[in-house]
Amino acid sequence: MNSIELKRFWEKVKEELIGSLPESVHPWLYSLEVSGFDKGVLTVVTGQAMARDWLKKNHLDNINAIVQEISKNENARINIIYDVNAAKQIKKEAEKIHKKELEIQLKEQAMDNLSYMQSSANLNLKYKFENFVIGDNNKFAHSAAMAVAKSPSKKYNPLFIYGNAGLGKTHLMQAIGHYTIFNNPKLKVKYTKTDDYINDFISNSRKTNNSIENMSKFNKKYTNIDIILIDDIQFLESKEKSMERMQHTFDTLYNKGKQIVITSDRLPNDIPKLTEALASRFQMGLMVELTPPDLNTRIEIIRKLVNDNDINAEDDAIKYIAKNFSKNIRELEGAFTKVCAYAELNNKDFTLNLAKEILKCKENENNLTFDKILDVTSKYYKVDAKEIIGNARNQRISTTRQVAIYLCRELTNQSFEAIGDFFNKKHTTAMYSYEQIKSKIDTNSELSIAIREIKQALKVI
Repeated sequence: MNSIELKRFWEKVKEELIGSLPESVHPWLYSLEVSGFDKGVLTVVTGQAMARDWLKKNHLDNINAIVQEISKNENARINIIYDVNAAKQIKKEAEKIHKKELEIQLKEQAMDNLSYMQSSANLNLKYKFENFVIGDNNKFAHSAAMAVAKSPSKKYNPLFIYGNAGLGKTHLMQAIGHYTIFNNPKLKVKYTKTDDYINDFISNSRKTNNSIENMSKFNKKYTNIDIILIDDIQFLESKEKSMERMQHTFDTLYNKGKQIVITSDRLPNDIPKLTEALASRFQMGLMVELTPPDLNTRIEIIRKLVNDNDINAEDDAIKYIAKNFSKNIRELEGAFTKVCAYAELNNKDFTLNLAKEILKCKENENNLTFDKILDVTSKYYKVDAKEIIGNARNQRISTTRQVAIYLCRELTNQSFEAIGDFFNKKHTTAMYSYEQIKSKIDTNSELSIAIREIKQALKVI
């Protein structure tokens, strides 16, 4: 009997054994490997001594009967041999399987722990650094947030992120929390909306039973942590008691060396009824701004949405949406979702014509650029544009430069970092220039007329 015939013969025997013997012994049968069939003796080996002993003691007659039937030899019998090398191999394989199972178990446990921590920290799983699209409008803020995530409380404490709604403040803030939980899970992270903080404080302060204990629990909830993420701090204004409690929370965390990250739709000094004490605290660290994304960044945002949703979209359709929805990311994503949903529900392709049909945008032809603003402003003041972006400091050139910077900020709403880069100046210089013109425009009629006429030339009024 050659090896192929032997293997087929054994498979028939094993099939009959499995069908005839109790399920409890099936694992022993699986461990048997055929070695030979000579002079009516079927030799099988096993690496499990218990398999050999159990089968011989309890099922030998049944096994021999099946071997005799299939071989058509009434004297045929089985010989079960224990093999040391096979035992070692079985042990090695078992250890390998156990190790792999343990690794899977530990990985699942780690992911469960991460999910639990992210849930308890009140974080949204989609707000991570990995899916934050970086552009000129947010690269400085992104770098600052990443630095805080890598070294909490060692840099930029507090980190104050400000900008209009829908520009990614919450995304960037929560990305810090996710990064920390994944890379430094020992640290406790808590994200809270300012409204939730206020409601929580009011609820606990109004409880008459054990009021001291209630406030103690409240304080521990917001100060027994390593990183606090407070969203939309502007809603705190005018609420005197809540502002007092926030100051206490801030001071406790800051004095303990804990990281504080805050978002707002404006700078602390521009929140009218925010106490001076809180405003000064919020300005102690680093303040970074998010502005509307430029066209290229908006295109990249939509392309990422296309990839994430695994759909096909015409490039012209992507550019059409990006060109016509420039105020904020939320509006941009909403337009994309609207076209995407219509295409899916009506079994249509995501094309430029479909995007135009659904969104019905009047395309914005007045795409202002820094270059265009600089050109018109320099011609109005009769100053060479090269001098404006140079280092000249005489009064006429300085004024022209400040007006150009002011208009770049007002008409494009790009970041001071981007404006500063264009004019070869630091972002703080760009901020100063903007504030200088802003403070004079209502009282200086000559300046007011100049800005109005430049805007008319730019066709924005």
